[in-house]
Amino acid sequence: MHATPAAKRTATPDAPGRTPPLAGAIAWARRVGPGLAICLAAAGASYALSVALPGVSPMIIAIVLGVVAANTGVLPAAAAPGIQFSAKKLLRVGIVFLGLQLVLGDIVALGAPMLGVIVCVVAGGLLGTLALGRLLRVPKQLALLIACGFSICGAAAVAGAAGVTDPDDEHEEATVTAVALVVIFGTLMIPLVPLLGPVLGLSPDETGMWAGASIHEIAQVVAVGGILGGTALTLAVIVKLARVLLLAPVMAVLSLRIRRAAAANPAHPGSQPKLPPIVPGFILGFLAMVLLRSFVPLPDAVLATGQLLQTVLLAAAMFGLGCGVKIRSLLRVGGRPFALAALSTVLVAGIAFAGVLLVG
Repeated sequence: MHATPAAKRTATPDAPGRTPPLAGAIAWARRVGPGLAICLAAAGASYALSVALPGVSPMIIAIVLGVVAANTGVLPAAAAPGIQFSAKKLLRVGIVFLGLQLVLGDIVALGAPMLGVIVCVVAGGLLGTLALGRLLRVPKQLALLIACGFSICGAAAVAGAAGVTDPDDEHEEATVTAVALVVIFGTLMIPLVPLLGPVLGLSPDETGMWAGASIHEIAQVVAVGGILGGTALTLAVIVKLARVLLLAPVMAVLSLRIRRAAAANPAHPGSQPKLPPIVPGFILGFLAMVLLRSFVPLPDAVLATGQLLQTVLLAAAMFGLGCGVKIRSLLRVGGRPFALAALSTVLVAGIAFAGVLLVG
């Protein structure tokens, strides 16, 4: 008795049109592997260069390498999927490991007045930058990403906000533009803050707190703290990490706003729009790492490994984001985003300065 075609399909382990899991994994590795390898190699090179150039962040080096690679035509077309994977997925894993840097006890030790200043910096920076964006007629998505990056924690906040508000990368150019602006203006603050602190009457420790409350990237804050020396470095980093901790509630608020807007204005009646989770998975991972570091006595080797992973993953992701920065495209965005970035920098720095003076 001959088996029917349907019976043959049922008896076949891997029916036509269905890719076996192993074959699918191999196909994925072939597609993503070249670009992923390039990003990881760039992260390793950035880390090595940062060791040779003390005070220079491997993440900043990685972004610069990515921009150079993207604008000199050295990247093969086959690398594109892996570079995109690194810029999106590796960055989120890097943010998770970033949580291992935060100890809640150190942040609480800053005291209620300084914690209030940090909340005002983040809230005032976000709302003020969005208002300035409307005045300057900067596209809403770009203004939001600039607000998050400049008010919270630089490129990680830009990518986090993009992951919540633009999960399908429909506004990818806005993301890479915001990251480029974070690098440009945050780097400009590295020499300016130590120079202006004494001129404005701040002590080294107060200048450190000002740096932590106003500068965009953790690495940029560390660079300023290294220039100031002493306890100013510790204060700068702790204040900055307190700002980083606010990444979680800000992302949750953004997600809730998107959900409410989608519920009030459905794109297609009767259809179910794709909504972000109230708290994205990588933010939950970030919070879990914060709690782990704060309440579990982790060995130094574990903390060192976590910091290395965070650095490598974020550097690989920054290289990937840098590869999306085309100089011609950046010039085409015009002067308004640059004006918004400059005003946002001044706004955040001004709120932070006033807060440090009040706290004393």
